[in-house]
Amino acid sequence: MSYVYDIRNEAMNKSEHFDESLQDLARFSKVLSHPARLAILKFLAETKTCISGDISDYLPLGRTTVSQHLKELRSLGLIEGEIDGLKISYCLNCGKVKEFIQSFELFFNEIKTQEIRCQDE
Repeated sequence: MSYVYDIRNEAMNKSEHFDESLQDLARFSKVLSHPARLAILKFLAETKTCISGDISDYLPLGRTTVSQHLKELRSLGLIEGEIDGLKISYCLNCGKVKEFIQSFELFFNEIKTQEIRCQDE
């Protein structure tokens, strides 16, 4: 069992050798890899306002599950939560969303350029 742990530990340390922008994109991708988190982001974007109260009232998920997903989204800065009495008001952090969109566009435009070069050869 310790062998598996050592391999995972080493793999985690190896990510430090990659460009910081790639590490950021990887963290972002990992957070967005769950459909519940995508649904939460979509819901907040569609409401175009901050949601005060329990988002699980609006989604087919339990409160504990929603809380865990909100924590992941907050850790990346994609959403913000402010205490409003006994409830928390959740909002999209539009600046952070735009930042990640720009990062992905840059990343995929670089790949697209390489793909075009390969086809021309």
